[in-house]
Amino acid sequence: MKKKWLLPVLASLMAFSATPALASANSNTQATQAELTTTAKSFLNTPYYYGGTTKSGIDCSAFTMSVFKQFGIQLDRTSRGQYNQGTSVSKADLQVGDLVFFNTSGSGVSHVGIYIGNGNMISAESSEGVAISSINDPYYWGPRYIGAKRIAEFPSVKDAAIDFSVYASRSEVAKQLAVALELDMTNTESGFTDVKTNHKNAGAIAAVKEKGIFSGDENGKFNPFSPITKAQLANVLVAAFKLEKGSLDKTFSDVSSEHYAANSIEILASNGIVSGKADGSFGTSDIVTLEQLSSMIQKAKLLSK
Repeated sequence: MKKKWLLPVLASLMAFSATPALASANSNTQATQAELTTTAKSFLNTPYYYGGTTKSGIDCSAFTMSVFKQFGIQLDRTSRGQYNQGTSVSKADLQVGDLVFFNTSGSGVSHVGIYIGNGNMISAESSEGVAISSINDPYYWGPRYIGAKRIAEFPSVKDAAIDFSVYASRSEVAKQLAVALELDMTNTESGFTDVKTNHKNAGAIAAVKEKGIFSGDENGKFNPFSPITKAQLANVLVAAFKLEKGSLDKTFSDVSSEHYAANSIEILASNGIVSGKADGSFGTSDIVTLEQLSSMIQKAKLLSK
């Protein structure tokens, strides 16, 4: 295998403001994983040019910056600057769209790529141009891997494509929780910009917000017509029912100690509220079905009594 040499990205060449808070997984405007990957792959074979920012020639941080910019997400100009953005993610918890970082210069972060699944990333490499490589390549990338950051959540499908007669919306989660917890739902002023007082579940949404169970995104939206993932629901249920760790010992292949919902998932599993999938994973990014939601709420309610 041909050895690759990459130039470290140094000082900023252009000024950009800091990225906003981590984009909500439930944003109706959020790009899907397929859309992000397709956009990134449109740069394939673009030649590498240190300091370049176009498809005539581009460097690693300009490539990631250009891809994310097309989805309204602003990144710093340098790989080191981008490493200071977003939320840290363990290698075991990587999702499509996460930024992955490497030390190719011997002096810290000097290369960045976009994770596209199955152990692969797409990045602007000095010897190949924009190309797809394995982040675990034992000859080069593997030993130079530093870490990853999640700048935004990219769902696998658009909210509009989800059948909410099968899957649970955030609005439905709020309603079932409010009923199970016997919350007062007479107040319909939730304070969320996308939940009007005449929304059918406005009272429930206002009630769970008041209890600190749910909060909105960085734009003050609740996103009532968006789905919820199993990891997100785990955090919600533990907070709603004030659950504590039980006696069962259960671990999942896709939940590391650094995962944002690791503690909540452990609590649910240790109390028999969740059991995971046949392949040994929890399915952190799987969206919750109505059947799963009802079952998990019933078990959590019984446990909290």
